[in-house]
Amino acid sequence: MKKNKKNNQSRRDFLKNTSLAAAGFFIVPRHVLGRGYIAPSDKLNIAGIGAGGKGASDLTEFAKSPKVNIVALCDVDDRQAVKSRERFPKAPYYQDFREMLEKEKKNIDAVSVSTPDNTHAVAALSAMQLGKHVYCQKPLTHDIYEARILAEAAKKYKVVTQMGNQGGSGDGVRKMKEMVDAGLVGDVHTVHCWTNRPVWPQGIPTPTGSFEVPKEVNWDLWLGPAKKIDYNPAYLPFNWRGWWAFGTGALGDMACHIMDPVFRILPIDYPSSVECSVATIYKEMWNDSMNPDGCPPSSIMHLTYPRKDGKGNIKVSWHDGGLTPERPEELLPEEPMGNWDGGVIMVGTKGKIMCDCYGANPRLLPTRLMKEKKMPKETIKRVPEGHYIQWVNACMEGYGKGVTSSPFDYAGPFTESILMGNLAIRSFMMKNPNAKGDNRYPGRKRLLWDAKNMKITNFDEANQFVKREYREGWTLSL
Repeated sequence: MKKNKKNNQSRRDFLKNTSLAAAGFFIVPRHVLGRGYIAPSDKLNIAGIGAGGKGASDLTEFAKSPKVNIVALCDVDDRQAVKSRERFPKAPYYQDFREMLEKEKKNIDAVSVSTPDNTHAVAALSAMQLGKHVYCQKPLTHDIYEARILAEAAKKYKVVTQMGNQGGSGDGVRKMKEMVDAGLVGDVHTVHCWTNRPVWPQGIPTPTGSFEVPKEVNWDLWLGPAKKIDYNPAYLPFNWRGWWAFGTGALGDMACHIMDPVFRILPIDYPSSVECSVATIYKEMWNDSMNPDGCPPSSIMHLTYPRKDGKGNIKVSWHDGGLTPERPEELLPEEPMGNWDGGVIMVGTKGKIMCDCYGANPRLLPTRLMKEKKMPKETIKRVPEGHYIQWVNACMEGYGKGVTSSPFDYAGPFTESILMGNLAIRSFMMKNPNAKGDNRYPGRKRLLWDAKNMKITNFDEANQFVKREYREGWTLSL
């Protein structure tokens, strides 16, 4: 049969034009696809290390952004992960975060870490070393050395970071800074901070007994870098906070919320000294012994900070476990001091200012001054999108462009200062049974801190609490 050149040419033109049209379909501008459409390439793929408890609520907050996909979940306790697995059914689930990061690394852009304090550093660093942006719950780390490492890692691996102290993105702390910067209280020289925590058991005997590990729990992974001990349900899912092996007590839980205004507003970074006192409550402790495994039921500590502007020192005092500083004379008898969770009072050369937990509701003392004094204009940019979405947006913009309220270069030194208080507490609790008098308690002194070298200079025994020893199989190195 004779071929029709005209028909063949028409067919070739048709196929060519059809192919171009098909190709064009895949590169059509996204606005043509419908209002509100976000291309997959314009989304942030987040993996959750810690899918239960606070981890579940964190992931829910991130998922409120249309720019976010929750693409992987990890938890060492299957029981705690149930709700997150139901909420994000397409996300692969793991118990070991190391396995998750290895298998899902091509699908992950960023990681949210919400585990017991004990594993914050190893999980966050593992993600950063893969170039993943990191949101890590407070306190940033379990010990001082880990905080220094994470701050350095964020710069080395050029990732966007945020610590989970939500008040750091609040309007309150920004308004309070504007008031202090405007000179309404003069130069601050003394600060009082307090909290109602702990609201979990502290100052109790170490849990004992023999228990079978639930089939849903990977106990070895739950322990992480901590010393190997037998499973005990007393630690899960929340009461680990009161045990030094896993948590950081009332100070670690709440100081990142309550003390944030102190570090965000005042010209300080590292303390030069710290001292403390603690309480005991159970009978076995009244024989002049203290449980080295657990945090005390209440404590008071005093940190001295050199002002970076050279105008002397600022003394910061912390109270927890129901202990509070003296009510200011300027506060009327019926007026609340802070709020239920705690608060901060800054004392300056010209007056006082107070706020609630999270830096909320800042007000001059006496409070009538809020109407009598002219308040400064708003000069600090607010974060209307909130702490979580701020991090999401910053990750989308990229390292060096996106801005967060508590990046690790801020959160690291802040956490180090907070954990200095726990170093003092653990030193205070030390006992030398072979000594007499004051020498029986060698750590009950003012400890002098060399921040550059991360070292107590006048009591070497305290330096064991700067950097803990990881058990075999766990490391932390840049």
